[in-house]
Amino acid sequence: MTENGLSSIPDPAVADADGSSWEYGGRRLRVRVADERDVAALARLRRLWLEERAGRPVGDPSFAESFAAWWRVEQPRRAFWVAEAGSDRAGWTPVGSINVLETVQMPRPGGRGTRSGQVGNAFVLAAFTEAGVPRVLLAAVVAHARARGYRRLMLAPTAGSAAFYRRAGFRPAGDALLVLEQ
Repeated sequence: MTENGLSSIPDPAVADADGSSWEYGGRRLRVRVADERDVAALARLRRLWLEERAGRPVGDPSFAESFAAWWRVEQPRRAFWVAEAGSDRAGWTPVGSINVLETVQMPRPGGRGTRSGQVGNAFVLAAFTEAGVPRVLLAAVVAHARARGYRRLMLAPTAGSAAFYRRAGFRPAGDALLVLEQ
């Protein structure tokens, strides 16, 4: 992957030393690895994000159950992050999430399989997009990819997010995918 400045948090954020916690507009924000304790909160966040875009409630009484089933299937092969607003004292509320699916190429004679990542299911509530949340979530994925030795990260952006990913160093790779080469 190319060096692309994703680890920096945009001004006027004031970040902790590791860049995973910062303040913006009087709000304390953090990004951390999500785990099974976060499943219900991530399902609520996913619903809120969709309803925010639809401009109306979306009825699906079994969505939380479907999300939990999806998580159980996907969790062993995906890494998940959650962005939260709040504090240790008052509690934390999920405001965004992202994950990356790891794939390992089948080895071949004379070569070993390489690892790649498919970035997926990135969503941030509108009130938090200008606070640097999308950038910090993506920085967590890129750091993870580097640590795991991924050859590339790929994603299929929405029309509205393609420019964000291009600014982060992703480039077109065919008709539907963008890729960040290592």
